[in-house]
Amino acid sequence: MVSLALGGVAYLLAVREFFRAPTFPRRVIVFGLLLAAAWQLAFLRQPPGADDDIHRYVWDGRLERLGYNPYLVVPSDPRVKALHTPETRGLNNPDLASPYPPGAQLFFLAVTAFHESVTAFKVTFVLCNLAIALVLLDLFRTTERGAHLVLVIAWNPLLAVEVAGSGHIDIVGALLLVISVAALARGWRSLATLAFGLAVAVKFLPIVLLPLYWKRVRIRDAALAAAVVALLYVPFLHHARIPTGSLGAYVQGFRFNGPVFAALDHVVPPALLAGIAVLVGFVTAAFLRRASPKWSPSDFAWPMAASLLCAPVVFPWYLLWLLPFLSSASTLLITVWTVTVILTYVEWHVRALGHGWGTLPGWVMPLEYGCLALVAAIVALQRRLAPRNLALAEWKSQGPIPDSTLGLDSADRFRPSHFSKRNLSEPPSN
Repeated sequence: MVSLALGGVAYLLAVREFFRAPTFPRRVIVFGLLLAAAWQLAFLRQPPGADDDIHRYVWDGRLERLGYNPYLVVPSDPRVKALHTPETRGLNNPDLASPYPPGAQLFFLAVTAFHESVTAFKVTFVLCNLAIALVLLDLFRTTERGAHLVLVIAWNPLLAVEVAGSGHIDIVGALLLVISVAALARGWRSLATLAFGLAVAVKFLPIVLLPLYWKRVRIRDAALAAAVVALLYVPFLHHARIPTGSLGAYVQGFRFNGPVFAALDHVVPPALLAGIAVLVGFVTAAFLRRASPKWSPSDFAWPMAASLLCAPVVFPWYLLWLLPFLSSASTLLITVWTVTVILTYVEWHVRALGHGWGTLPGWVMPLEYGCLALVAAIVALQRRLAPRNLALAEWKSQGPIPDSTLGLDSADRFRPSHFSKRNLSEPPSN
């Protein structure tokens, strides 16, 4: 925790410099990317936790290779005990079937077809991270942004911990979403919608970004993406019904680090709250679509962040979806959140001491989101004072005020009587 805290502070100080400078020398960018690669390799060598999600990925891919439907098979079922391997026997939530959408399931199948191991998944996730950096460099070139902004993403502590360390499927969805945005910037509308559809098929979070594609893609492109996503479900259909696995149980029973959900959970049904979280993201995206016809990559971060803030569960790796779009000072608040969310790792420390899940100390969420509220207040104050400071700077840059502005001619400047008490007491003339 101490190491991550120091790393987070150093990261925010670096981000401040990245946002201030219009560009950096190429050698600095290359050296920065090499440092990021070194951090990834260091975490890649570390084994994930015994019950991390990556073991579920291996299990789901193994089931598919053996001809089973991961939405129907429960890992703790005695009938499938012989199907387990040493890497899958300790997977988390063994009493629940898989909750992951079909895009993620097919990815699990592809990786396990190559090699059925946790290491294979971690290496693949790191390669996805590298691909994100390459696509972002192209996107920044297309949108005329400084290439050094790629370090805002590459240096974030979450990448090393949650991608190379624990290994999470979210980085695959983030890659597909970045490809979609880069294709949209180049006017490749079919590729943009197809990549967006595949990102939604990995996890449902980016569905809230739909308004940002309104009138930026063609109807036929959207129909193509919808058809592809529908086809992904075909191999998993059960009695002509679309499977959802344990998604319902996730919404009904899982709670972690969700401030809005925690405040309203006792008065509003969980399913309705989940719908409100999606609606908040939709409304945010619609507002940004209407407010900024000339879109910016940072527009794609805010709707997902707003939706996550209202979600029942906010694990640190969920914020991986936001990282590729933190390329301007307008996303400073989200950038800070990717650091303050590190406080939630205390939960895993508490579990290691023998306590059950859900024993997050009471001080974590107030400190995590209190820091965000403080930063938001500072940013709002700076924006309010910015016009006044700008006007003052312009006034100072204009030099002495002309006499004509004060209503004086050149002779008045040398008339003491003009400023006499008698004149000052008289009512001013038009």
